[in-house]
Amino acid sequence: MRLRTVLATLTAGLAAAATLTAAGPAAAHPAAGNACSPSVSVDRFSDALDKTTFDGSFVGNLSALALDGEGSLAALSDRSALFRLDARTLAPESVVPLADESGAALDSEGLVVDRDGTRLVTSESEPSVRRYSRDGEILDRLPVPSSLLVAPAGRATANQTFEGLTLLPGGRTLLASMEYAIAGDSAGLVRFQTWTRTRGDRFRLAAQYAYRTDAGLGVPEVQALADGRLLVLERGFTTGVGNTVRLYLADARRATDTAGIENLTGRPGVRTVAKRLLADLVTCPSLGATARQPQPNPLLDNIEGMVVTGRDRGGLRVLLVSDDNQNAAQTTRFLFLRVRV
Repeated sequence: MRLRTVLATLTAGLAAAATLTAAGPAAAHPAAGNACSPSVSVDRFSDALDKTTFDGSFVGNLSALALDGEGSLAALSDRSALFRLDARTLAPESVVPLADESGAALDSEGLVVDRDGTRLVTSESEPSVRRYSRDGEILDRLPVPSSLLVAPAGRATANQTFEGLTLLPGGRTLLASMEYAIAGDSAGLVRFQTWTRTRGDRFRLAAQYAYRTDAGLGVPEVQALADGRLLVLERGFTTGVGNTVRLYLADARRATDTAGIENLTGRPGVRTVAKRLLADLVTCPSLGATARQPQPNPLLDNIEGMVVTGRDRGGLRVLLVSDDNQNAAQTTRFLFLRVRV
């Protein structure tokens, strides 16, 4: 089915989801008065999948979302499970286990459903990007620059590598975002790595860019827009205070290709990815949400996944999901946003 048709179907389904029947009740609120900023408003949230199971699998630890055909979403757990969800109710429809070439579990963080239905999945352990069939068979593994590998093989820190993954318009360029800086780069300078599609739907290494995060924050997710710009999530956590979650509009088209630059410390000539704050989610109305641990806004949790589900009223419909880390003090929460870019 054409992407435009899929987006229209998902938009209609998500707009109708004022209540969740199969997956449980949702908190439904009108958009009016729900502004987080002039660019972002929050329609509603849903905790319907929090601490639930499906087909013997815990439905949580969700780190990425993607469109997955007519009326469905793909939701990736960082515990090596890929769920298919009903786009209207969020009810799980299926689950597929993922593993590496030796059968070991992944720290799966980023997800793209490609045009042929195969899944591109990052693992934060090495890091890696693998292509999987719908039933979880490994079809390919993409090359990764040695500098981005976890030390001692490379200069990255464990659990701070590939988090976000997105396919740019036209489907020829894949982009993965590192969560934090690698050794030799200034704190807050995060590398965005790209690949170019070649014949046979293989990918070769391409340009790399530097993105500067706000102090103390990392990048858990990135999503390409139809014009080539990016939505970028920045996130952090402070014990006793809670989460910081900010949404940025970014543009890499004039950024310096840093693929050949070993260290980004003391390099004033490097043009970083341009970014503009759309909203700090602490300013969103809480909509009656509750938190199980201290939060500056009880609506917030450990937001890691993001997908653009369609357009409405001149803006984008964006769905966020939090990773509860299978922790009793955290919540699997979906946030339904409207974003003007």
